[in-house]
Amino acid sequence: MKFYYGLLVTIVLVLTANVSHASQLSTDARTAIPKDIQQLVVIDYRAMQESAAAMALRNRVMLPELKQLEEALQNSGLNDNHDVEQLAFAIFRVKEDSEETSIVGIAQGQFSMQDILANFKKQQIKPVTIRTNKIYPMGTTGLQVTFLDASTMLFGGTQAIKIALNARDGNVPNMLSNQTIMDAMHSVESEPLWSILDKKGTETMMHSVMGQASDLTDFETIQKKLVASWYTMDFQHGVHFDLTISTSDTFTSATVSSLLNAAISYRKVSGSESEKAALAATNISSDAGKLTVHFATTDNEFQSLLKSPLFEGMVR
Repeated sequence: MKFYYGLLVTIVLVLTANVSHASQLSTDARTAIPKDIQQLVVIDYRAMQESAAAMALRNRVMLPELKQLEEALQNSGLNDNHDVEQLAFAIFRVKEDSEETSIVGIAQGQFSMQDILANFKKQQIKPVTIRTNKIYPMGTTGLQVTFLDASTMLFGGTQAIKIALNARDGNVPNMLSNQTIMDAMHSVESEPLWSILDKKGTETMMHSVMGQASDLTDFETIQKKLVASWYTMDFQHGVHFDLTISTSDTFTSATVSSLLNAAISYRKVSGSESEKAALAATNISSDAGKLTVHFATTDNEFQSLLKSPLFEGMVR
C-alpha cells in the first residue's frame, strides 16, 4: 500500500538537478569506490538548484549524513556553485559479507588546487600522508578530504577515506571488478542523474516498497532472486523517475510486477487526491527477468505529493 512512497524513499541520497547532459564518473573516481558497494548515486551538481521540485525533494528526504558531507564540502575552500560539476555518493560494506557500511563522497570539476591548498595553509591545516596521498581535515566536521587528481576530490570519514584510497591504489578490489555493478552502470550512466543498488541494497529497497507485504513467506523466496536495481531521475520537463529491478528469472519479475500493480490499485481507491494522481501516472511492467517502473508528473503536482501525510510518514 505504500508502494509509490517506498520508491521515493529509495532516493534519499539524491541531490537532484535540472540538467540535460549526463553525469559520468571518471576512471580515477571509479577506482576509488570499493568493490562491495551497496548503493551509488551520481548527479550533475552545477544545476542542482534550478528546479523547485528537485530542491523540495532534497530538503525533505536528504539524510543527515549527506547534509554533513555537503556542509563539509562547502567548508573545504571550494566555491561549490562553480567548481563542482559532478557529485557522487557511494555506500559500501567495509568488509566482504559484512553488514557494516560506510559512505564516501566524490566531487568532480575544475578545481583550483593551488588556491585551495593555500587556504588550508592559511588556516594552519596540516595533512596526514598515506602513501602518496595527502589527506586534510575538513574544519571541525571530523571529515577528511584528499585530491585524486586536479579534477577529482574524495571526501568522507577517516575510515571511509582509507578504504577508498586502498581501493584506488590497488590494495583492495575496487568497483571495476564488480561485474554486476558495472553492467548496471552501462544502462544508466548516460543520464543526468542515476543510481545503482546491489543485491543487498535492492532487498532493502523492496522491503520499503512492499511494506507489510514483505513479511509474507512468499516474499522471502522472491527476495532471494533479486539481483540488482538501478534508477534515473530527471527534472528538466516535470518529474520523471525510471526504475529497473533485475531478477534471476522471468517468473520472479512477473510476480513482483503483479504484487506492485495490486498495491497501486488499492491505494488508488483509498489515497488522497494527490496520491491518486501520482499513482495514475505510475506504470509497472516486466519482461525477460526485469521489472520496470515509470513515473511522470508536473513540478506542481510533485510538490503537492511531497506534502501528503503518507509521504511525510514514510520519510520520518
